[in-house]
Amino acid sequence: MKRNTKTALFFFSIVMVLVLSLGAVKLAHWYGYFPSKFYSAADFNQTDLHSSLDANQNGIDDFSEIVLGARADAEAMPHYKSAYYTGGYPPANEGVCTDLVWRAFKTAGYDLKSLVDADIRSGIDKYPGTKGKADPNIDFRRVRNLKVFFDRNALSLTIDLTQLTEWQAGDIVVFGKSYTHIGIVSDRRNAQGIPYLIHNSGQPVREEDALKSEAARKTITGHYRWIPVRK
Repeated sequence: MKRNTKTALFFFSIVMVLVLSLGAVKLAHWYGYFPSKFYSAADFNQTDLHSSLDANQNGIDDFSEIVLGARADAEAMPHYKSAYYTGGYPPANEGVCTDLVWRAFKTAGYDLKSLVDADIRSGIDKYPGTKGKADPNIDFRRVRNLKVFFDRNALSLTIDLTQLTEWQAGDIVVFGKSYTHIGIVSDRRNAQGIPYLIHNSGQPVREEDALKSEAARKTITGHYRWIPVRK
């Protein structure tokens, strides 16, 4: 009986060590201690699409600069905090998913707040999230409002990630049936050619291989490219 007990304890200890080791590895990946290898479009005989626009006239096209702005916010790691701010803008060290987007657009030379506010004024009935009452302090920081804005003012694209050539750096992606999250497509890709996502949901690594799982891809409800159009 004692021998059987010792054997059972031995195997239990082995299992616990394995479980804890796997947990430690997953945690290390989550915090970016073991960064994944990423690839560029060129590794798949593709080229990154560049915008014909350069809003701030600094020699960097809009798509590339949207990526650079999103990456800068991701690397700055603002504290994830959802709050209401008079004037609309949170402090630089705070933000949510929508703040990464307007900061990315600001880097490219666009005042996304002003663009959204103006579009709401021109057709508030198109924005059910406002409930008929505009609030410039928060409207541009609501995903459901940005979904309508990009539907009306940007090029709408496929939400099917198997069409990899249709997914380009700088594209905007909206998630959830109720439009609960938003991010920017990176110029980095995984081994299958699926692009990384630059986004802020409070995670420790904010440019990540978030679209690799089928479950994540099924939540995509909007895909846009900032080629300004009015619908």
